[in-house]
Amino acid sequence: MLFNESAIQSILDAEFKCALPGKTLVNTSSVSVKFSKFFDKEIRDTGGKFLEMPVSGSKVPAEQGQLVGMMAGDPDLAKIVKPFVEPLTRSAVYCGPIGSGLKARYAINTLLISLTVGLAEAVNLAKVQGVDLEAFGQVVEACPMASAYSDIKVGKMLNDDWAPQAAIKDCYNSTQLIQSAAVSANIQSPLMDVWEIICTGDECGLGRGRYDCDF
Repeated sequence: MLFNESAIQSILDAEFKCALPGKTLVNTSSVSVKFSKFFDKEIRDTGGKFLEMPVSGSKVPAEQGQLVGMMAGDPDLAKIVKPFVEPLTRSAVYCGPIGSGLKARYAINTLLISLTVGLAEAVNLAKVQGVDLEAFGQVVEACPMASAYSDIKVGKMLNDDWAPQAAIKDCYNSTQLIQSAAVSANIQSPLMDVWEIICTGDECGLGRGRYDCDF
């Protein structure tokens, strides 16, 4: 899992390619669909095999082996590889041909960003209105919107724990990929447009860096 396309390009030298024949490379990085197809061809041209598997989840899920993998590529190869990636994941879901895993990740990250911002604004509104935050945390936990994700995030905010679980540069990279996907699909993504502006500001630009990110 390398940071972006440039990082991957930096290792695609002759020495690396010589080591690939007969091997399977699973890319868990978040890149564009176009680049993933290029990467797939590069690996196959060397005599290797390629699978795409971007993941959803950050520090805590990664530490617990609870990432969600979105596999794409040859379905038979995905079945062979699945037992090897299962220790890293809560679930490894086959999504279709190359590009499908990334498209699924763009969509799930849109939901993730919405939840992160919504939770932060909700807790902040409760706080400035003088609502007891412990009680508000119980309200969130009892609501239909409660999830493992909200449990982690609300718990961090109630404990005044603002340690980030993903770097803002990762958030920005994800936002750019989502925006590009939206343009390609000819749809609007107003929330992502706003989020990109936020991500280019200092410390997320929200609450003096108090909106940690989770991608």
